[in-house]
Amino acid sequence: MCGPGTQRLLGDGTGRVARAAPRALPNAPARRRERHRRVGDYTDFYTSIHHTRAISALLEPKGDLPRNFQWVPTAYHGRVSSIGVAGQTFRRPRGQALRGGGAPPEYGPCQRLDYELELGLYIGVGNAPGERIPLSSAEDHAFGICLLNDWSARDIQAWEMTPLGPFHAKNFATTVSPWIVTLDALAPYRQPWTRPPSDPQPLPYLEDDGNRAAGALDIRLEVLIETDRMRSGKLPPQTLSHTTFAHHYWSMGQMIENHTAGGCNLQAGDLPGSGTISGPSRAEAGALMELALAGQMPVQLSNGESRSFLEDGDSVIFRGWCDRQGFRRIGFGINHGRVLPAQS
Repeated sequence: MCGPGTQRLLGDGTGRVARAAPRALPNAPARRRERHRRVGDYTDFYTSIHHTRAISALLEPKGDLPRNFQWVPTAYHGRVSSIGVAGQTFRRPRGQALRGGGAPPEYGPCQRLDYELELGLYIGVGNAPGERIPLSSAEDHAFGICLLNDWSARDIQAWEMTPLGPFHAKNFATTVSPWIVTLDALAPYRQPWTRPPSDPQPLPYLEDDGNRAAGALDIRLEVLIETDRMRSGKLPPQTLSHTTFAHHYWSMGQMIENHTAGGCNLQAGDLPGSGTISGPSRAEAGALMELALAGQMPVQLSNGESRSFLEDGDSVIFRGWCDRQGFRRIGFGINHGRVLPAQS
């Protein structure tokens, strides 16, 4: 596990990825609050079938999956300038949205602010423009994994998404944890990557025996919330959900492969995000919109508060770890960020 002071390991310009020795993998908190030395380009995927089904059901009466979802790991390109490290505070974003069911749209502070539980995958070795990275060697280009919160303005997103994807709804803040866990360290926690036989199977370029054998990662994840009232009353944060990355529909290797399939060149320090990580049950939801059913069933907190979406002063905390009998528990540290009021 590598802290903020070892970002040179992301790439040394020679095409080699440095590997951390096992003794460099402490389960300890980060000491400094600064962004990783260089983040190149940030791409956010949309690759959890459980999250996609839940959101689709909330947005559309039929609740169908997007037509392309089971065929290709889809993604959009985000902003690097607003990526911050754990401890990041940010103002509630503003943007256009349809509010109260009326028209025309209104410009103002987001009223449906949400978090998204994700992992970030740092690229260690890039590829030349026009040269596709095959799935069989995709993970050779990866350096390691961190926790990532892709904060989302749901009301703004719903209005601006068509036809080119999110803009103001996603470009105001993304928070990453300061520790990076190398893929070598995660070897004991690999699992077979599977696809239900009744589902469409990947096209040949997204298929590989190695990915089938060990493409999934059992990374356990937890989301907690700390409200202003909890903080003032010195109450502990409350857990909202638990899940595992092993549920994901597309693997990290498939995301890397598909990112380059059209000829795009990745570079050392690029940061693809996994997309929201959710499991099959509501208790495994990776976003508050799923947990609260878009406000239809607010989440009740132990101090008497409730949440449909995030309020000013709320802190969201992510924890991640790998644990297996006979192997050392590996922690991903803590990722946390706090919502400040919108600029007046």
